[in-house]
Amino acid sequence: MIKIIAIANQKGGVGKTTTTFSLGVALSQLGKKVLLIDADPQGDLTTCMGYYNQEELQNTIGTLMYDTICDNEVKVEKSILHHKEGIDLIPSNLDLSAIEFSLVNAMSREFTLKNSIRDIKDNYDYILIDCMPSLGMITINALSCSDKIIIPVQGEYLAAKGMGHLLKTVNRIHKQINPELKIGGVLLTLVDKRTNLSKEVRNTINENYGQIVKIYDTEIPKAVNTAKSTSTGKSIFEFDKNSPVAEAYKKFAKEVLEDERTRTKNETSKVR
Repeated sequence: MIKIIAIANQKGGVGKTTTTFSLGVALSQLGKKVLLIDADPQGDLTTCMGYYNQEELQNTIGTLMYDTICDNEVKVEKSILHHKEGIDLIPSNLDLSAIEFSLVNAMSREFTLKNSIRDIKDNYDYILIDCMPSLGMITINALSCSDKIIIPVQGEYLAAKGMGHLLKTVNRIHKQINPELKIGGVLLTLVDKRTNLSKEVRNTINENYGQIVKIYDTEIPKAVNTAKSTSTGKSIFEFDKNSPVAEAYKKFAKEVLEDERTRTKNETSKVR
């Protein structure tokens, strides 16, 4: 079954884009067909994947959502870019900013993104959505069409600040809009292994939210090569496949797949 995962946190600089790109490539290397969606008007994911001239892109997630709002023919296949590392991308640019305003008066506005991709979603095993650092209508659209949310959290002080608001938003969307939405877990990113800070952050999150969210075992270390790789249009696997960051994302992808296997097994047992 297709799984749609939103990578989201209203706090910026926590590694959402890197996680979306790296997890997507790691899942592809494990035999999964993967589509990434850049749901941020800044287009960081689009840039990281090597598509630098965003203003020249004629078909983006913004144009797809606009056509959906206007009830025009939605040609989603024209928006898909095929990356050399075996994953697909629906890119973004600043046109997406205007969609936020258009959604205010749109019918079924929370489902615009879901309706925009419905014709192609069954072509993939996983769709990963890189969300913008806010809880506006674009992010609500991403959560409304997702099966679960993964929350990257930086391994530093104040990392958990604002998590309560995000979890309340997720809970509200689960109750009112998308009953399928679940919290996959919290992924600690940009962890400095030389200090005990990440342990303290993990403990803080566990104490405050441990009853309602999972903290993934995998921790993504801080590394200069991560930033370097994104400036070349390559994932960390292509840029430095033996780096600790690459190994961490491989482990994380396996952890995500194992969670799905466990959940599917449990649901099957309940049906029986």
